[in-house]
Amino acid sequence: MNIANRLTILRIILTFVFMILLRFPGLWAKVASFVIFLFAALSDYLDGRIAQKRNMVTDFGKLMDPIADKILVLAAFITFVQMQLIKDWMVLIIISREIVITSLRVFALNKGKVLAAAKAGKHKTLSQMLVIFAILLFIVTKEAMKTFFTWNPVWENFFRQGIYIVMLLIVGLTLYSGLSYLWENRKVITNI
Repeated sequence: MNIANRLTILRIILTFVFMILLRFPGLWAKVASFVIFLFAALSDYLDGRIAQKRNMVTDFGKLMDPIADKILVLAAFITFVQMQLIKDWMVLIIISREIVITSLRVFALNKGKVLAAAKAGKHKTLSQMLVIFAILLFIVTKEAMKTFFTWNPVWENFFRQGIYIVMLLIVGLTLYSGLSYLWENRKVITNI
């Protein structure tokens, strides 16, 4: 197993550590979860870059890299639902898109075809990760303010409204990327 694939597996492992720490009370746990998410997200960039640069692109990497991304992103969104920061219906749409696209990729793999991630899907993943960073920054800022100063309920309302609006955009981008991926691979679908 090459280093790029090891980074992909590490990203999956870090996802569970991130989720556990985010649920712990206190500022240190929130900061640690943010740092771990940052490292996991950077590992996504690094494994792709290493695989391309060192000619280490493998079928395992083509399949598992997007799955590792999905695990990381969905774990964060599910945790945010539990924390009542985002709406459950938004995450349901995101999860549904991922199940449909992953099922198509597994079906194609059974037919001997490896379907790599499309550009729209990569933009969707990057956008989702940026939103997760923003929400994590809100969580860390809120925890720091509560620990060292005071937390104003007006700020809470402002941030929650912003998260809602940004999540609406993410849901739209998620639907667009899913539909465009299905359209690009319609020959695989019609040969069922």
